[in-house]
Amino acid sequence: MKLAVLVVTALLLLAVVVSSQRRGTERAQGMEKPPMGRTDAEKRILGVIDDARRAGRVHLEVPDADGRMLRVLAESINAKEAVEIGTSTGYSGLWLSLALQTTGGKLTTFEIDAGRAAQARKHFQQAGVDGIVTVIEGDAHKNLQQVKAPVDLVFIDAEKEGYPDYLKQMLPKVRPGGLILAHNIDMAPEYVTAVTTNPELETVFYMEGRGLGITLKKR
Repeated sequence: MKLAVLVVTALLLLAVVVSSQRRGTERAQGMEKPPMGRTDAEKRILGVIDDARRAGRVHLEVPDADGRMLRVLAESINAKEAVEIGTSTGYSGLWLSLALQTTGGKLTTFEIDAGRAAQARKHFQQAGVDGIVTVIEGDAHKNLQQVKAPVDLVFIDAEKEGYPDYLKQMLPKVRPGGLILAHNIDMAPEYVTAVTTNPELETVFYMEGRGLGITLKKR
C-alpha cells in the first residue's frame, strides 16, 4: 500500500513537471540550432549521427535534444568512466562519445540484441570512437557485475521494468558527485519513486525530448 502511494505521488509530481516544461519548450522553439563540430574528431562523430538518422539506421533512439543533453552532462562532470544500459544501434553512445573523446573517458555499453550490437559497433567504428567504446552483448542484469567502481555516469535506456534493478546494481558503483540518467522516465514509475525518495540522491526531470531523469549521487 505504501509503495502504491509513493508511485502515485511520483507520477503526479512528474505530470506537473512535464506540463511546466512543455510550456517552456514551446516558448523555446526555434532557439536551438544544429550542433556544430569544432574539431575534426567532433565533426566525424556528428557526421555519423546525422547519416544514421537520415538513413533510418536508428532503433528507438534518443531524440537529438536528449542526445545533446547527454553530451553536456557527461562533459560537464569530466566523465572518465561511463556506463550505458541499452546500446541499441549506438546513437546515444555516439552522443556520449562526443564528451568522452574530449575528457579522455571511455564507455562500456550493454545490449541484449546481437543485431543491434553489431550495428552499434559499425557506427562506433565509422565515428572513430571504437577505441573508447566497449559493447557487451547479453543480459545486462547479469553482465553489470563486470563493471568496476568508480563510475562517473550511468545512462539507462532499456526495458522500463528493469530500471529499478539497474539502479540497485549501479548506485553503489557510482562515485559521489556522479550522475545516473534514465530515459523515458514517464514509463518507469517505480524508478521515479526510487530516485525521488532516497535522501542520498537529488533528481530533476528534463522533458525536452522523451523525458530524461537526471539524478545526482550526493557527496
